[in-house]
Amino acid sequence: MTEPPQVPYPRFPVARDLRPGDLGAALAAGARDFLTHPLYGLFFAAIYVAGGLGTWYALVTKGASAWLIPLAAGFPLIAPFTAVGLYEVSRLREAGLPQSWGGVLGALRGRGDDQLLLMGGFIFVGFTFWIILAHGIFAIFAAQLGAGGESLAMLRTSSGLAMLAVGSTVGALVAFVFYAVTVMSLPMLVDKDVDFLTAIITSLRAVQANRGVLLAWAGLIALILFAAMIPMFLGLLVALPVLGHATWHLYRRTVSETPAA
Repeated sequence: MTEPPQVPYPRFPVARDLRPGDLGAALAAGARDFLTHPLYGLFFAAIYVAGGLGTWYALVTKGASAWLIPLAAGFPLIAPFTAVGLYEVSRLREAGLPQSWGGVLGALRGRGDDQLLLMGGFIFVGFTFWIILAHGIFAIFAAQLGAGGESLAMLRTSSGLAMLAVGSTVGALVAFVFYAVTVMSLPMLVDKDVDFLTAIITSLRAVQANRGVLLAWAGLIALILFAAMIPMFLGLLVALPVLGHATWHLYRRTVSETPAA
């Protein structure tokens, strides 16, 4: 029996000449998008801020730190998916098309082919994996403290500090994988009629081709988000929209409009 021919995934060329100046240009463009259409950015950021405040309240008042500490630590991992609506705002503005709540919110459904939904499922599975992994790290170190291992006070002990060191290292690796997979793939799924595997492969190729600059972009995102979360997460109302719009512009600088012949 003859096997069906293998259909290769379309290969979209990626830029290999990103420079630090491109990051500044992307941030400037992202700020312009936010200032032009601030309500969309504030709306999506407010959802994320509300989730952050709810997680922090539960962590402080309920004391279920065994699960809530990993949840709080992993919460920024889902930030890229909350930026999908922001990518659509930037796409419409770039194309000179009118903005509407229906159109922007409709971007969360993808292009009608379930690819963005599949990508969301991929992110959810990865986030769940992080929660289980982080809980295991927490349980190992908390077991050394007995009954006191379930309170936030453990973070001031030597075991607690060791847990933070190990958890931070593992978390940084997980966060980088999330970043490499999503930094170009999510805006690509908003922009193009491609499957999510093509988008992921393109994102990984872009990171590989521009390792230094895109690593710097990851560090800049982490620094800005961390600083924005300090004042009761309220800084995210500005930081998250600007970074979301900026990521769109960096994607447009990096990924070709058409696949290679």
